[in-house]
Amino acid sequence: MDNNIAQMLENQNVTNPKKLSIIAFSGDFDKLTATFTIATGAAAVGYEVNLFFTFWGLDAIKRKTGRAPLGGGFIAKIFGIMMGGLSNTPTSRFNFCGFGPWIFRKLMRKNNVATLEELVEAAKALGVNMYACEMAMHVLGLKKSDFINEVKEELGVASFLKISEGGRTIFI
Repeated sequence: MDNNIAQMLENQNVTNPKKLSIIAFSGDFDKLTATFTIATGAAAVGYEVNLFFTFWGLDAIKRKTGRAPLGGGFIAKIFGIMMGGLSNTPTSRFNFCGFGPWIFRKLMRKNNVATLEELVEAAKALGVNMYACEMAMHVLGLKKSDFINEVKEELGVASFLKISEGGRTIFI
């Protein structure tokens, strides 16, 4: 683990060590895979897990997993098509014109590792709490109905921080 991240975790005022909150800012395949791997692992060993999806991270919880003109207004719909949803997430490195995620999914299946889609399903089954960032939703023209049913609600930052209080928080 990066020393800076370890130091940040040590400096958190933790009153409930079995609570983990993750802020998912990135819509990259590998970063979303890390988000859901950590979330499902923590939930499996009894942690209360809260995921807060903002901006590009919102792709992970969209109802439509492919490219779809979600949102209100022309620009929002273009963003919806360009962002693409869970099945169209690029990798942060070695994307190879869109082949990167396909290669990773193939390698994950070959090595009996849960794919991103399977991790999302596991998070649902394990009761991981999922929240959408209210401000990012407004900027991107998205509505709660654009997201999967497991998204508890849309929250502002202050409300998410209140939910996260007393546990550990990481940013991916």
